[in-house]
Amino acid sequence: LSADIRQGEENVLQEWLAKEQISWAAFNEGYQIEGGDILVDQNTIYAGISHRTTFSAVQELKRRLPSYEVIPVPFEETFLHLDCVFNILSPTEALVYPKALGEREYGVLKKRYEMIEITDDEQFQLGTNVLSIGNKTVISLPVNRHVNQELRKRGYTVIEIDLSEIIKSGGSFRCCTLPIERTSTGCHQGGA
Repeated sequence: LSADIRQGEENVLQEWLAKEQISWAAFNEGYQIEGGDILVDQNTIYAGISHRTTFSAVQELKRRLPSYEVIPVPFEETFLHLDCVFNILSPTEALVYPKALGEREYGVLKKRYEMIEITDDEQFQLGTNVLSIGNKTVISLPVNRHVNQELRKRGYTVIEIDLSEIIKSGGSFRCCTLPIERTSTGCHQGGA
């Protein structure tokens, strides 16, 4: 973890994983990677390149996971993590704040997903950082009315929960989760 405020979190997680008998592998010193920069969709991993996740760490992830396609996605570093500007809803749809991505990166993602674009106001309220729990069901903030309306128009069930206190610390629904198990109809995301 690159931010001083996050130091020590990995120890708590490692203890829990050991207790639950879930295997894990640590990165060597010098690699920086945070879960909010990692989005998993079936056999593809989108890895945000930021001040919290380095290109060298993403290259190491590629080396360790040869059966996955690992796609680096640089984004504007004023945003905390990739999931704050891009989030996968389903194998065919994603939320995006296009102003945070370069033309090339946006083009790569647009080839794969129908993009639901987030407004500037909703970006401030982390409109992309919803939690897709499968079967076209999403947990979202009530304040992000446009996002929720767009999701409902596309057949999603939107569960609105006020998590505004967490946003003050820079995160939202996806940031508060760590999906361990994924299925083809379930969650398509990694967590932080």
